[in-house]
Amino acid sequence: MSSTPTRIAQVVPNLATFSVDDGFSYAVPDGLTVRIGSLVRVPLGSRRVRGYVVSLREGDVGKLKPVVSVSGDSPVFDEDLLQLLRWAALHYVAPLSVLLGRAAPPNLPRGTAAPVAGSVPQIASPFPKLSHEAAAGRHLRPTYLVRGGGHGTLIAGLAAEVLAAGRNVAVVAPTVHEANRLEDTLTESFGARCMVVSSALSAKEATARWVRANGGGGVIVVGTPEIALWPLGRPSLWVAVEEGRRAMKAKQTPTLQVREVLRRRALLERTSLALLGSVPTLDALMRGADVDEPAGRVWPLVELIDRRDDPPGTGGIGEQVVRAIRGVVRRNGRVFVFVSRRGYAPAFRCVRCREVRRCTACGAGPDRRDICRRCGSTLGPCTQCEGKRFEPLGIGLGRALDDLRRYLGEDRVGEIDSDCQVVVGSERDLPYVSETALSVAVDADSLLLAPHYRAEEDAVRILARVVLTVARGRGRRAIIQTSQPTHRALATLRGGHPLDYLRSLAAERERDGLPPSTELLAIEVSGDATAATADVESLATGQVQVHGPDEGGGRTRWFLQGDSLQQSRVLLRPMVQRWRDGGSTVRIDADPIDL
Repeated sequence: MSSTPTRIAQVVPNLATFSVDDGFSYAVPDGLTVRIGSLVRVPLGSRRVRGYVVSLREGDVGKLKPVVSVSGDSPVFDEDLLQLLRWAALHYVAPLSVLLGRAAPPNLPRGTAAPVAGSVPQIASPFPKLSHEAAAGRHLRPTYLVRGGGHGTLIAGLAAEVLAAGRNVAVVAPTVHEANRLEDTLTESFGARCMVVSSALSAKEATARWVRANGGGGVIVVGTPEIALWPLGRPSLWVAVEEGRRAMKAKQTPTLQVREVLRRRALLERTSLALLGSVPTLDALMRGADVDEPAGRVWPLVELIDRRDDPPGTGGIGEQVVRAIRGVVRRNGRVFVFVSRRGYAPAFRCVRCREVRRCTACGAGPDRRDICRRCGSTLGPCTQCEGKRFEPLGIGLGRALDDLRRYLGEDRVGEIDSDCQVVVGSERDLPYVSETALSVAVDADSLLLAPHYRAEEDAVRILARVVLTVARGRGRRAIIQTSQPTHRALATLRGGHPLDYLRSLAAERERDGLPPSTELLAIEVSGDATAATADVESLATGQVQVHGPDEGGGRTRWFLQGDSLQQSRVLLRPMVQRWRDGGSTVRIDADPIDL
């Protein structure tokens, strides 16, 4: 006698391995409510494990084992979000179960939340078409709003019409501090409709807010990058703030990039995406985002100070900068001094002619060695005067503090969390800098000469953030020290508009075959890479180039490059599993920033 036809659930076990990507079939017992995205307990071998339901069908259960139970009261994804998660698993070369888990809250979702009551204030939108289309639940091509500040007020204007229509808005910020600051501003407009979700919350509170966002329309969720894969009641409008920041890309596999995840999600769910920041990435521009740049300056006034006039041995802070800081201090103003001490080696210049030292092969700035950090070329004497002595231009946080205290006094200078008039910090401190009368970047050259192909673009983005710590008003400005005063990136900062510069940079990337005009994927294997070498080399085809191996620091690294790496990603999945099963630690970096 044949079995009675019934429902069959395809379940992906919550195991971080590619071997369970296809899932396993289980019978759904009568009376058990199972939907796409349900969390379930299923038997697997001799144990019971949690899994995610990825499809349902009718069929003969035969000898299929049954689903044991459903966990939680809500599915953690729907069919559209499942498509996004499948895409991310392939693009970032990660097990599907890992991505499915990113849609779920920390704890099991329990209960439901009622819609938020009360009216939404009428606020004029800075981009009416975007707000109107999102309020109507329609998809609009990603829009980049190039703005230098006031993000909370601008987002409130974008969101008001959408919330009034009973639809949700989600905002992704780079850090917990910035998410909290945006929530403060948005709560002033929308009250209980606004909530923040970040890694700073307890698992219980984060889960409660996950449930609340899914319970009813008309809420605005502000969070850190992990919310990009949360269901959140299917927001009609997504906003990504400063998508080019490194914090908007995960460091470990899967190396999710918020901009790319949200761009794909908006397309699949037919919703709208706004990108917001002072300097767009080339990735956003070259992939078709509409751009709105204001007619006025995006950031305050910038003064360049030419370090080539400084005598040898001057140190990291020039005399003109010291005079400018003293003048602001006398007027009881606040000063921020930016040092690029983390992630960047200092730039060097020739002692004799003061020319900045750089690699003649690739243009990167070297460190103290005579080997280029980017391409490995051997460096010779100064290209201008044949000089062989070079001095560093950059200084770190400790040296800057010591020098400034010597010039200004111990009580006037401190780190970012002090109450001193003059504070010193690096890139990670920028979100905490309140408005200043003067901001100083003491070492722009270190950023411009960093050993990766995005150095120039990143330098403009970072320095623009330094400049934006300056309050608008007469007599307030930013100073940038440099030995390359004619550099086009610095001319852009002085001009206050990034788009023309970025478009010329995009043309160069296209000409040189560098991302985002081509795709790039990094493979890193720690430990014994013998098994991986032949596998990686087999990925080379007429359309895909393999660069490497590059060995150092106990790891072996390759880069794959091509117009499309889709097939390479498919082939990599079983390879990565074999390497990991063999004891190697493997990191796949899709769309790497550093080369």
